[in-house]
Amino acid sequence: MNYYEPKAVQFERDMIELRRRLFGSLAFILIVTVAGIIGFSVIDPDAGFIRAFFMTAITLTTVGYNEEIAVDTDGARIFTAILILVGMGATLYFVSTVTAFLLEGQLGHVFRRRRMIKELEGLRGHQIVCGAGPTALYAARELASVGRAVVVIAPTEEDAERAFSQVRSVPVVVGDATDDDILTAAGIQHAHGVIACSESDNENVVVTLTARQLNPNVRIVTRLADIDQEFKARKVGANGVVSPQHIGGLRLATELVRPTVVDFIETMVRDDEHDIQVDEVFVVDGSPAAGVRIADLPLGESAPLLLALRPKDGAWTHNPPPDHVVQPGAVLVFLGTQEETRAVRSRLGVPSAP
Repeated sequence: MNYYEPKAVQFERDMIELRRRLFGSLAFILIVTVAGIIGFSVIDPDAGFIRAFFMTAITLTTVGYNEEIAVDTDGARIFTAILILVGMGATLYFVSTVTAFLLEGQLGHVFRRRRMIKELEGLRGHQIVCGAGPTALYAARELASVGRAVVVIAPTEEDAERAFSQVRSVPVVVGDATDDDILTAAGIQHAHGVIACSESDNENVVVTLTARQLNPNVRIVTRLADIDQEFKARKVGANGVVSPQHIGGLRLATELVRPTVVDFIETMVRDDEHDIQVDEVFVVDGSPAAGVRIADLPLGESAPLLLALRPKDGAWTHNPPPDHVVQPGAVLVFLGTQEETRAVRSRLGVPSAP
């Protein structure tokens, strides 16, 4: 399974339990061995350490070689019998411990968690989707389909199973997204964006607040059923608010009166057949696009169509003229294929999947 549950440092607990059981069984065998060496040394003081150790070894393993130390008294026989019984118990406990971890999958579970933790710790500029409902999983699939690194936070293991089955390429963290530890496990400190998309508006507001506190620079989009709660969500840190009911109503009305426009916009936003989409490029300081006219942008021979430009703290300019100078902080909106958009990002010095 491609998810783990980082509750109360669960990985460390698993490792402690693994070491405790294995080392405990090894210590048990060691104690029995030392007791056997001491016992046989008492039975035959002239035997020496090597012979006493060898006698202990063949007794515990029931190999059956010739006796190095004569067991010809009742006390020696009783000691040897007890050593055999206790030694077999220690060996069986050790073997059963190892077998339990191998057969029950505990060892594999521990190492899968370790791989998952390393994968999450290595993520930079990824997106976190908080929630496992249909809307959240659709958002996760959409982000993954356009090449964005995504982590899903699912509240329960059942939700995680469903998320994993629908978005197999995406790692899933199980837990409460309002918990600092869960968001930290999902890499909130290094994330580019967060989608708060549980079924509860109050929970989404709390997720927004928590994520904003953990990463002041992350972009947060919050799902709200009640659009009247938008002010509250933005006040605690949401950059954008989406109401499925509100958008659904607008879409229904627009589809009724302007169906061709809706179809055209849908094609621009995402065309699965022709790989056409609308994407944006943020012009950072030092970018080859900063301080350059539109006509001189290094877009390459096969460049996407530049639809609009919005300067930092400015208004949109649609179809910007060739002599318009692009300033740092501006956002360029392109229409083109994923390959064309990635090429533009590379030429303008922007990561391909922020």
